[in-house]
Amino acid sequence: MTKPVRVIDTGLRSGRENIAHDQAMIDAHVDGVIGDSFKFIHFNPCALIGRHQDLSQELKLDACARLGVQTVRRVTGGGAIFLDNGQLGWALVCDRRTVGGDLSEITAKICTAAAIGLSKLGIDARFRLRNDIEVAGQKISGTGGFFDGNTLMFQGTVLIDLDPKTMMAVLNVPAHKLKKRELENAAQRVTCLKDLMGRVPPMEEVKNALLGGFKEYLDFEFEMSEPDEQVENLAKDLYVQEIGTEEFVAEINEPNRIKHVLSGTNTKGNLSAHIRLEGVQNERLREVIFTGDVFVTPPRTLMDLESYLRRKKLTDIEVEVEAFFKAADIGMVSLQPSEFSDAILQAVG
Repeated sequence: MTKPVRVIDTGLRSGRENIAHDQAMIDAHVDGVIGDSFKFIHFNPCALIGRHQDLSQELKLDACARLGVQTVRRVTGGGAIFLDNGQLGWALVCDRRTVGGDLSEITAKICTAAAIGLSKLGIDARFRLRNDIEVAGQKISGTGGFFDGNTLMFQGTVLIDLDPKTMMAVLNVPAHKLKKRELENAAQRVTCLKDLMGRVPPMEEVKNALLGGFKEYLDFEFEMSEPDEQVENLAKDLYVQEIGTEEFVAEINEPNRIKHVLSGTNTKGNLSAHIRLEGVQNERLREVIFTGDVFVTPPRTLMDLESYLRRKKLTDIEVEVEAFFKAADIGMVSLQPSEFSDAILQAVG
């Protein structure tokens, strides 16, 4: 049974404008203003970090300022990436039942559809756990998503023509990722369509290939449309009031430089806990901030967990974290509840 999905292209915009439009589409879908939608996104040079990442740990801010690369905080999780007009962004905003499954299952389905689409360009693109699309081990597309009620927001990028010099100049690549793969630099972890195809394919060719993959694998029936005026107006408001502001982008910024903050990570190195203790014997959590390359839904989960763990005894952390996740309908990709308590306990030694 085919599923009707409209397609829009929002044109070239700044990173923060694009993220504001993402949020506007989510809000409009939740309120029933728009139906299931697929959009293509084009970026002026920008460096995007995930919703829960630390700005200064992920980006080289001096280089961003020097090179005119805008810093942006997404409304979804995921790692830091550099984007310019050599990449194509895409986003699916739909009822979660349109794809079906929990966040891990939906990620696999959507990434497989995108990989099938990109393979129509004559490359061997494949879904790679947990949320990447690769060609011969090199990443060509990253993705991420979350639920807002029954609304799914899932987005990704396609590397068409890569600028590794600027990418490496602005991204503060975590050392553990390089050591784990024994690579000299992060540029070797990614590839682009230009290198794979021997040419820079036109945007329309890439867009049509992607749509073909979603139609083939997920039975989407696409209808071309124009951006909605109501969504555009909402996006402008969100940009001015929150997403376009420095305060929002720097909401998490260098927590480990705060006095008396201890930091620890899980064993995989993709989740960090920055904590302060209290009590005569430092036996309780005063506060904790989680950061990292994480995908969790609903988006407020990390903030709720941080609040829940305040004043808890360190000896009870493992039990309390397990209780928190058992009590709520939470979806995660590649993380287990125990990794949150592991990161906390690693911080205190």
